[in-house]
Amino acid sequence: MRNIERSIILKQELDLLRPLKKEDELRIMQKFRLDWNYHSNHLEGNTLTYGETKALILFGITAQGKPLKDHFEITGHDEAIKWLLDIVEQKRPLTENFIRELHQLILKESYEVDAITPEGQPTKKTVNVGVYKKTANHVKTKTGEIFHFATPEETPAKMKDLIDWYRLRLGEEAVNPILLSAEFHYKYIRIHPFDDGNGRTARILMNFILMQFGYPPVIIKTEDKENYFGVLRQADAGILEPFVEYIAQNLNRSLDIMIKGAKGESIEEPDDLEKEIALLGQKLKTVGEPIELMKSPENIAEIYNDSIVRLAKKFVEKCGLFEKFYVNHSYQLFIDRYLVSESKEDPIVLRNEWEFKFRKYNPIWLIYRYQILNNLRQNTFNHTSKIEINFNSESYTVEIFETVIDKPYGIQLADDEIITLINTESRRHKEAIEVKIEEIKKSK
Repeated sequence: MRNIERSIILKQELDLLRPLKKEDELRIMQKFRLDWNYHSNHLEGNTLTYGETKALILFGITAQGKPLKDHFEITGHDEAIKWLLDIVEQKRPLTENFIRELHQLILKESYEVDAITPEGQPTKKTVNVGVYKKTANHVKTKTGEIFHFATPEETPAKMKDLIDWYRLRLGEEAVNPILLSAEFHYKYIRIHPFDDGNGRTARILMNFILMQFGYPPVIIKTEDKENYFGVLRQADAGILEPFVEYIAQNLNRSLDIMIKGAKGESIEEPDDLEKEIALLGQKLKTVGEPIELMKSPENIAEIYNDSIVRLAKKFVEKCGLFEKFYVNHSYQLFIDRYLVSESKEDPIVLRNEWEFKFRKYNPIWLIYRYQILNNLRQNTFNHTSKIEINFNSESYTVEIFETVIDKPYGIQLADDEIITLINTESRRHKEAIEVKIEEIKKSK
């Protein structure tokens, strides 16, 4: 199996890069969390977009016009992932009780869904969280045939058999975590032990097994839904190898991302569709006037997550070039005049993911302070570099010294605009030091 062999090689490469820097690990895991939450829920019909999922998880911003149930699915799934990460650290064994707890976290509370009686009549069915199914949950295939999962009466015994099988395989000397996790996923799906949420639970359990062995989580992308269900159908026909290869193929993508992140490289994955959408946006600008967006938490969060994040990282990078000239130096992020971060490693991170939501937003300050030039201790020289961002009713402004950029909401800062802003301040700083040196020379 080519993909499994590559997974093992990539895992060895990743292990050589361990332990990861804390900031790189946090950056990687946040991407995995966002991707995992979006794709796993979207596979099951959740309507929140990737951007809406990100806004909900990072800032608690709900999407207008979207069902409350869809928001609960995302937040519950995210709680389950965070719980799982703690469980992996604790090395907790996989048990039936573990699985029931996980299911309860994902679905949060019981609810009713539409169903069909054995006689073909429409009815309502209660989905109970953390409790094995009480009624059959067989499905109709594309051909009209009924595909049978375990019956409610069979389910407890089959779940016990599944855990016993897992423990036996886990204890083998030459256990392959990829084979084990993929087989567990499939065996669990064949039982379908709960009324709802079985797909999401199966994928989390699969990733729990992988992460116990130091692998990253597998993300099944929603745009690859047909291939995913296709290899599951082959497994139903007794051909398991394509499913295992498919899981390994997606694991390799996660391993590639983690290796890049461990090296400090970009871990973004702009796919072809995103590029086409970006191009579509440029085309729209040429055919008419844009509808102006107004100030709102959602629009501010969008600017913050893209433009201000990129601006802050470039600001800290360039300002860091001057640190060697000074005795003391520090970085600070202020939102609404409250100090929320002093981290140069992650200059835009918030100490509390929720606090951004409740601020008045104005202004945001990025401040780099320098005190006492190394060679001029008798002639104190301090310098402050500051970027100020203000959110107005119809646009936002970015100002550094005397350079101001005004942009409408929905339009991000371009890379060359960020470079212009940062270089302007860097030149001002350099020139200020040179002026001070000349003053001292003349005074001698």
